Amino acid sequence: MPSTTVTTPQESDASLSHGLKQRHLSMIALGGVIGAGLFVGSGAGIAAAGPSIVLAYTLSGLLVMLVMRMLGEMSAAHPSSGSFSAHAERAIGPWAGFTAGWSFWVLLCTAVGLEGIGAAKIVTGWLPGTPEWAWVALFILVFCVTNLAAVKNFGEFEFWFAALKVGAIGLFLILGVLAIAGVLPGTDSPGTANLTDFFPGGGEGLVVGLLASVFAYGGLETVTIAAAESEDPVRGVASAVRTAMWRIALFYVGSMAVIVTLVPWDAKAVVEKGPYIAALDELGIPGAGQIMNVVVLVALLSAMNANIYGSSRIAYSLVERGLGPRVLGRVSGGVPRIAVLASCGFGFGCVVLSHWRPDDAFSWLLNIIGAVVLVVWGFVAVSQLRLRRARTFPLLTWVALAGMAAILVLMAREPATRVQLYSTGAMTLVLAGVGYARQKRLFIASL
Repeated sequence: MPSTTVTTPQESDASLSHGLKQRHLSMIALGGVIGAGLFVGSGAGIAAAGPSIVLAYTLSGLLVMLVMRMLGEMSAAHPSSGSFSAHAERAIGPWAGFTAGWSFWVLLCTAVGLEGIGAAKIVTGWLPGTPEWAWVALFILVFCVTNLAAVKNFGEFEFWFAALKVGAIGLFLILGVLAIAGVLPGTDSPGTANLTDFFPGGGEGLVVGLLASVFAYGGLETVTIAAAESEDPVRGVASAVRTAMWRIALFYVGSMAVIVTLVPWDAKAVVEKGPYIAALDELGIPGAGQIMNVVVLVALLSAMNANIYGSSRIAYSLVERGLGPRVLGRVSGGVPRIAVLASCGFGFGCVVLSHWRPDDAFSWLLNIIGAVVLVVWGFVAVSQLRLRRARTFPLLTWVALAGMAAILVLMAREPATRVQLYSTGAMTLVLAGVGYARQKRLFIASL
C-alpha cells in the first residue's frame, strides 16, 4: 500500500501484550459474525420481508465483505488497536480519528449493557424472582476481571464461546438441509411451499429486512482491533478477514434460506420465539427452546466479552494518539486497565438508565448509536480512498459508499429508523466539531 501524504504520529502498541494466537483471531472473527442479532433479531426481518430476507442478507453481506476487505487491507499494512480510527486519522486527519473512535466507543459500551440485559432476562426466566440487575452486574464483573488479567484470557473465552456457537449453528444447518431434502427421520420435506410468495411485504418489506440485516453484521470490526495484540498481526488479520467472507455466506445467508424454507414467514413463532427455535420446533426437536436459549445466552456473553475488550482498546489507542484523557492510556501488565474499568462502568451505567429512565434517557442513548456502524464504515471507505492510490481499486470502494448512502436514505424514509439516523448524525457532528476544534487548537499551538 503506497504511503499517504498525511503525516500523523503513529501508535506503536509497544506497551500492549501480544498474547493472541492465530486460532484466537480466527475465532474472534467467526464469533463476531455469529451474534444475538442473528439468533434473535432476524425474526423481525423475516416477518417484514418474508423469503426475500435471503436477498436482504445477501445484499448487506456483499457490502460488509467490501468494508472488511478495505479494513483488513489497511490493518494488515498498519496494525493498530485503534483500527479504523487510526486509519481515519492517518488518511483524513485527527478530527476524523477522534470522531470514529469515540462514537464507536459509545456504541460498544452501550452494547455491553444491552447484551447484559438480554442475558439476564434469559437467566431470570430459568430462575424467576432473581433481580436482573444483579445478573448483569455479575456478568460484567466476570468479564471485567477477565479482561483486566491478560489479553490471552479474552482470547481463550472468545475461542470457546465461538466454538460453541459455530457448533450449534453448524448442527442447525445440517438438520435443516436434511429436512429440506426429505431425509431427516420423522419429518416431511416442505418443498417450496413456503417460498411461493417471495416478496410478501413488497419493496417496503425488503427495505425493513435490509436495514435489520445491516446492523446484524456489526461485530466483525473487533478482529482488526485485536490484530495489534497478536503474535503475527499482518498474517493474522489478513487470514481472519479473508475467511470471514465465506462465513458470512454460510452462516447468515444459509441460515435465512433454511429458516424461510422450513417455516412459513408469517408464523407468529418466528417473532415470539425466534426464527431458530421456530425452525427446530417445526422439525420436532425436543427441548428446542431451551437449547437455543443456551446458545443465545452464550452469544450474548461472548458479545459482552468482545465489546469490553474492543472498547478498552479503542479508548487506549485514542489516548496514545493524543485524542483522549491520558488516564485511560495507563497500561499495567500489558493491559489498559483503566480503560477496561471505564468501559465496564459505562456499560453498567446503561443498565441503570434502562431501569430508572427507560422512556427518555435510555431510549435517547439507543437512538444515538442506531447508525454508528454506518458512520464507521463510511470512514473506512474514505480512508482507503485516501491511503491507497493504485490500479482500479476505487471502483469497489465507490460501490460500497453508494451502498451506504442508499441505506442512509432508506433509514430516512422509515419512521422507525429516522430518529436513529438523526440522533446518530447529531452525535457525529458534535464529536466532529470537538475533534476539529481540538485539532485546530493543537495546530495553532505548534506554530
